[in-house]
Amino acid sequence: MEIDDKENPNPNATNSPTQTAVQIAPVESPIPLIPPAITPPIAPIPVLPPPPPSIPRPLAPLPSIRPPNGDAANTTNENADSDEEGDESGPEYEISEESRLFREKQEKAKQDFLMKQRAAALAVPTNDKAVRSRLRRLGEPVTLFGEREMERRDRLRMLMAKLDSEGQLERLMKILEEEEAAVNAAGMDDGGYEVEGEAVQYPFYTEGSTALLKARYEIAKDSVVKAAMRLKRARRKRNDPDEDEDAEINWALENAKTFSLDCSEIGDDRPLSGCSFSSDGKFLATCSITGVAKIWSMPEIKLMSSLKGHTERATDVTFSPTNNHIATASADRTAKLWNTKGTLLHTFKGHLDRLARVAFHPLGKYLGTTSFDKTWRLWDTETGEELLLQEGHSRSVYGIAFHPDGSLAASCGLDALTRVWDLRTGRSILALEGHVKPVLGVSFSPNGYHLATGGEDNTCRIWDLRKKRSLYTIPAHSNLISQIKFDPQEGYFLVTSSYDMTAKVWSARDFKPVKVLSGHEAKVTSVDVVGDGQSIATVSHDRTIKLWSSKNAEKEKAMDLD
Repeated sequence: MEIDDKENPNPNATNSPTQTAVQIAPVESPIPLIPPAITPPIAPIPVLPPPPPSIPRPLAPLPSIRPPNGDAANTTNENADSDEEGDESGPEYEISEESRLFREKQEKAKQDFLMKQRAAALAVPTNDKAVRSRLRRLGEPVTLFGEREMERRDRLRMLMAKLDSEGQLERLMKILEEEEAAVNAAGMDDGGYEVEGEAVQYPFYTEGSTALLKARYEIAKDSVVKAAMRLKRARRKRNDPDEDEDAEINWALENAKTFSLDCSEIGDDRPLSGCSFSSDGKFLATCSITGVAKIWSMPEIKLMSSLKGHTERATDVTFSPTNNHIATASADRTAKLWNTKGTLLHTFKGHLDRLARVAFHPLGKYLGTTSFDKTWRLWDTETGEELLLQEGHSRSVYGIAFHPDGSLAASCGLDALTRVWDLRTGRSILALEGHVKPVLGVSFSPNGYHLATGGEDNTCRIWDLRKKRSLYTIPAHSNLISQIKFDPQEGYFLVTSSYDMTAKVWSARDFKPVKVLSGHEAKVTSVDVVGDGQSIATVSHDRTIKLWSSKNAEKEKAMDLD
């Protein structure tokens, strides 16, 4: 086989043109049947660019706090000025709209509080004619539509406080004094008032009537005798070896532990609001929000008579300590005096707002009432005359009680304050502060020096009138305390009623719980203890009257029958 050199030149052949060679082509290797595996190429891993360096965000400057004293404030202002001069491009602190509104609201509330505090410290006339005259001289309306005496006086108080805050009160008072001096020089009538009826000269206090003077004399004479008897009895118990006071207290507390439900009766179609035992324990008086008071015979709780006369709901009822007369208080701004037959004897009118509680003085001749017009009043039950109108609370007056001697009266109200008044002089001798919410119940102990109060803060406080401070605080209930009463015989225990649907008996020696009287299905509104301490009556919003009696008393009655 000839191979053309031109087509397939041999690299090993020489370049001689004359020489030709015959060569055999090499045997080619057989083609494999399985093709070799082909490895796919791997994609290269991309390289991420390095992250840019983080730039810290500038922090907002803290707001400057103004120091209390002036020197520090000047130093702070100088430092702030130097900082602003050094760095004018720094970020500024901006107050949001919500924060600005909140600050304005807070500042307004603060100014209102200071205004009320300033108004409470001002001396405002108590005579309505003097109040009208002062308003006229200040260029204000003498009266507004539907305005009452107390509201007019409050308006004058707030007006004077506003002028005082603006620095104009002294100037106005100086002008008023000059005008009054000019009127006095010109001539006045004998009554101390101008011909037109404007009061020019008046005392700050309100002069009492002759009937009040006689009542004070009678109260003073009777209280001295009763106080001497009480002290004599206390000395005998302390010095007589046969008298064992601890044994008496233990017996009374053991007796109180046996209180159990003796009787339950539906008292009215509507919730009941008050109850009271008669002095001999033979009758029980109740009242309800229908405005009707009822008298029940004890101990079987049978209806004797109904006392109808109030046009609004009745808020309280009480028996006289000397006879079987009953006094009721109502939201129609009146109190009424009844006998057990249901005959109306007197109606006491004078309060400007609804009444809360009512209580008899130990003499039985005088009646005390409290009202939401921020006053309590003393009435003569024989003549129906108002003897005393007493202010002193900044909010509504709710509870009232008289000392067993008759010399003192205690009032409590929605201002969380309890005041003790000397009825012989008319002065407020104690202001007991400790409750953080309105005080609704107050009661004197027969020992003469302990006073118990209870209110909406769910606590019962025991005050020592000798030390003029709180002696003990009882966390009594899980809801507000509606009424509180001491054992009227010796004061060895006290009873509290509450809106937690229970009444509780507490020891007056160490103020520990003795008995829980549970059985009502709604708020317990009032409680009372019979004279011998053997029975307790409670009334509630569930419309029922419940009588709790001691088992020892039942045994003694059974023995007497035998």
